Amino acid sequence: MAGLQRRLAEFAAARNWQPYHTPKNLVTALSVEASELVEIFQWLTPEESARVMDDPDTAHRVGDEVADVLAYLLQLCEVLGVDPLAALSAKIDRNEHRFPV
Repeated sequence: MAGLQRRLAEFAAARNWQPYHTPKNLVTALSVEASELVEIFQWLTPEESARVMDDPDTAHRVGDEVADVLAYLLQLCEVLGVDPLAALSAKIDRNEHRFPV
């Protein structure tokens, strides 16, 4: 995870994009990319959505949008100093207490 965050930071730095990578801008970009992922599934039936990766073109689009969402999320975490894996682990712990078996 840290290696990917470093690559993303280096990519942005090489292009002088850091001034634009504010929390607000990163969250906005994350939302846009998540919406692009939603768009792929928007009018599919549940059965069609379960088979979305069977079509190579659609599978490629899904992979690209998942990558975009993850990239912006990791960049946001980097800017805010959030450890995404620790945050997820803590959230799972809270959910286990909120929703016992």
